[in-house]
Amino acid sequence: MSRSSGRAGRRGQFHRPQAGCLRPAFLAATLGFLVGAISATATGDGDGTAPAPRATSERPNILYIMADDLCYADLSCYGATGYRTPNLDQLATEGVRFTDAYAIAPVCSPTRVGLMTGRYPARTRAGLWEPLTGAGDAAEGLPPDPPTLPLLLKRAGYHTGLVGKWHLGWRPEFRPPRHGFDFSFGPLGGATDYVSHVTGGPEGPARNTPARGRAARGDAAHDLYLNGTEVERTGYLTDLFTAEAVEFLRRATPPFFLSVQYTAPHWPWQQRGDPPYPAGRSWLRDGGSPEAYAEMMRALDDGIGRILALLVKLGYAQNTLVIFTSDNGGDEQLGNRGPFRGRKLQLWEGGIRVPAIVRWPGRVRAGVSTDQVATTLDWSATMLAAAGETIPADWDGLSLLPFLTAEAPAQERTICWRIDQRHRHHAVRSGSWKYLKVEALGTVDRDLAGDYLFDLSRDPGETQDLKAREPEVFARLKARYDQWAAGMLTPIPLGP
Repeated sequence: MSRSSGRAGRRGQFHRPQAGCLRPAFLAATLGFLVGAISATATGDGDGTAPAPRATSERPNILYIMADDLCYADLSCYGATGYRTPNLDQLATEGVRFTDAYAIAPVCSPTRVGLMTGRYPARTRAGLWEPLTGAGDAAEGLPPDPPTLPLLLKRAGYHTGLVGKWHLGWRPEFRPPRHGFDFSFGPLGGATDYVSHVTGGPEGPARNTPARGRAARGDAAHDLYLNGTEVERTGYLTDLFTAEAVEFLRRATPPFFLSVQYTAPHWPWQQRGDPPYPAGRSWLRDGGSPEAYAEMMRALDDGIGRILALLVKLGYAQNTLVIFTSDNGGDEQLGNRGPFRGRKLQLWEGGIRVPAIVRWPGRVRAGVSTDQVATTLDWSATMLAAAGETIPADWDGLSLLPFLTAEAPAQERTICWRIDQRHRHHAVRSGSWKYLKVEALGTVDRDLAGDYLFDLSRDPGETQDLKAREPEVFARLKARYDQWAAGMLTPIPLGP
């Protein structure tokens, strides 16, 4: 991914819904904007009284919210039907809604590696696991050297907190406190029962092993940690995350960085009031319904509404950069991928195209949408730039502040992806063109194996292969992928 601009194109425009284009500007210029007024949904902790401003900082507070396995059209402001997400819809009216935002990987751990390091996941060993499972890779994890995003922000004077899913390693040397988080609460693994808080995969709760170092609860491994130490809590997991995020904000000293990484709507598909999944029942194949999924989305939206309302009540909203997105596209049948093909663990658009909303009152334009291409890596760079810090030279992300705050068309981007363990897909997006290579892994993808070229501006559903019609574009993007892949670490095979 280049830091420099390619040719200016038609992409990257802002719309209100059809507003003029925005031109890039330097960060120093963007910080001269006056802070404007903001409205917020008064739910949860909002009591209708005027906020009592806390001590503020010249540097902005940063709130990064990541959903888990959220499909592109799972929010009503992106096209969801059957339920509403009023708080996230309101956030979109107060900021910028991205239509062409991407996770930097189609699965949990690599995306989180990218967020923390600002670099393509395949540059780091922990990012080669798709995802970390805690079985044969129990000794693996993301080290804090070179310094990760929260460490850099902590060194810059930020009060740092993580609430929610970690999924970057179980051993103490990989846990959130080692990465500069002053406070952390949540599971270390990838999937957690919303009621019993045990970890597991599609076949149900995982067996406890010495390598994981987890306390046993029957045959299942309990997975809830406070500041790196196992704790017991009672309650629905989404609500527990919201409560801890609220408490962090009440105690926080500006400037603060709070990363809230919900597990919703990742399976197991449980809603408030459900019992724990019984032993032997598959989390992925047994249970789940559109009604349960809708209730999980409502709980997610409710929680985010409480957090945003508290920012207003505490007097923080005006000087807080808020970013909302997802770690990858959705899994299986319950989510709404809109016009896109494919799902989690694949590099069709449905596996990587995600919602993204950015709000910063008075700095980021309100009530507009943009087709600027953005990735997880850009959110890392944007947060660091907003804090006034220099983006490390080896980061692959691009600060989007100039596009969010100034009148300009954005840069045309070239982004690369790969996944090699459960699917073998390679992809490049350059402008509106997308190159995709699908290889068969046994019977997986056998009927779809081949090389493809799509024009996403005309064919977002990836139905028309144009490689024969556009051989030069096809050859250029294929060569670009090969060049990029040569600079990445060698994939780790799962074995037979």
